[in-house]
Amino acid sequence: MHESRFQKRTILLIAYLIFALLPIYWMVNMSFKTNSEILSSFTMFPQHFTWDNYKTIFTDVSWYSGYINSLIYVAINTVISLAVALPAAYAFSRYSFLGDQQLFFWLLTNRMTPPAVFLLPFFQLYTTLGMMDTHLAVALAHLVFNVPLAVWILEGFMSGIPREIDETAYIDGYSFPRFFITIFLPLIKAGVGVAAFFCFMFSWVELLLARTLTSVNAKPIVATMTRTVSASGMDWATLAAAGTLTIVPGAIVIWFVRHYIAKGFAMGRV
Repeated sequence: MHESRFQKRTILLIAYLIFALLPIYWMVNMSFKTNSEILSSFTMFPQHFTWDNYKTIFTDVSWYSGYINSLIYVAINTVISLAVALPAAYAFSRYSFLGDQQLFFWLLTNRMTPPAVFLLPFFQLYTTLGMMDTHLAVALAHLVFNVPLAVWILEGFMSGIPREIDETAYIDGYSFPRFFITIFLPLIKAGVGVAAFFCFMFSWVELLLARTLTSVNAKPIVATMTRTVSASGMDWATLAAAGTLTIVPGAIVIWFVRHYIAKGFAMGRV
């Protein structure tokens, strides 16, 4: 009985992995083909293996600059999001004040709002301030969505830390900055890792704001990938190579925070 259940779970797990990994494999497979082979035949492996698509990305400034621009504004956004969310989450987890639940709910409604709602206000504001086509413009725009998410995640982790730790630190003469950095922050490092992961992933894959608020100097890779149509048609092979490389940063981040994400699932905040 137990063996049959184990076999069914194994079969279902293998089927799920195949279903989940097949699109990724197919994209990697296409990245090593030529456009003519992609459009003319259906093959599980490249018949004419080539690195030319990756060479195009690493030698063409319009391609590799997109990755650099994306990494810059994603890093800025992640750092600012955590810097703003940490004290806000601490306040929600430790203090009760007038309208605290309503304010917390309002923050979450911002996260649930479609990015298109904020597109026009951001566009007019940045045009007036001369911030269009800058890394900071995209990073600040993404704060509207990442800060509420980070506050929600961190508040759950902070609420799991006993308040007696705070009181004991104050009795021992710790100032709040010293207590928060040296004692409290290490206790919630799992929550910081989870929040940083989700902030990174949203900014990395978000397209609408990133494409509209940039044009040349700060154009991210997600915007570059949508502009691969030329007079000769869609450059499927280069697009597949770009998509493969786009997965790499996210995979690296997941590798470093995988244990924290598992803890987040266990605490019900992911």
